[in-house]
Amino acid sequence: MRLKFLGTQLSSDGGLLVMRELDDVLGLSNLASGALNNNRRGKKTVHRLGGIFRQSVYGLLAGYEDVNDADRLALDPVMRQVVGGRAVEVQAASASQMGRFETET
Repeated sequence: MRLKFLGTQLSSDGGLLVMRELDDVLGLSNLASGALNNNRRGKKTVHRLGGIFRQSVYGLLAGYEDVNDADRLALDPVMRQVVGGRAVEVQAASASQMGRFETET
């Protein structure tokens, strides 16, 4: 694990990185997200279902009870690393994407 400390990119959720490392070893998120039904179609499916699942779970672990904080967390550097995939370079799922995931999946 490599951490960079840049004054413009701060997060209060650094403990999630350790949880993600443990999750990678145990494979729990991959196992659980593999059991979900992916009914999404088309070119507008920006984030993989596993990443959205991780964002939902790790948001809850960090104390964010619902999707109200998803827009802010989508830009959080730690959450982007935890979600992985395209979120690392761009951003994690927005509140509307998270809302659809939690109601339709």
